[in-house]
Amino acid sequence: VQLQASGGGLVQAGGSLRLSCAAAGSIFRINRMGWYRQAPGKQRELVAAITSVGTTNYADSAKGRFTISRDSAKNTVYLQMNSLKPEDTAVYYCNIQQIGLEYWGQGTEVTVSS
Repeated sequence: VQLQASGGGLVQAGGSLRLSCAAAGSIFRINRMGWYRQAPGKQRELVAAITSVGTTNYADSAKGRFTISRDSAKNTVYLQMNSLKPEDTAVYYCNIQQIGLEYWGQGTEVTVSS
């Protein structure tokens, strides 16, 4: 299974970005798709996740600003990020979970300037 993430970039504070992550390969019954991020010198943290039935959960820092969605037919997960802040600067990684398996994308960099 390969995950291809895209959509990162440089944006000013208050701006928006939309991240996409497409999964390809031998994919069966994806239970959960999510986005994590890792800022320099910090641990990787969950930003948002969505289950196969559409249940979502968000980090407190993302609530009200970010929206996660998925297109199950395309095995793709999206993260719409609005009202971006400099503290959102990080490398964002997509993640998918199947029963007993977990896969990570290569990361896409998001930089928010003040």
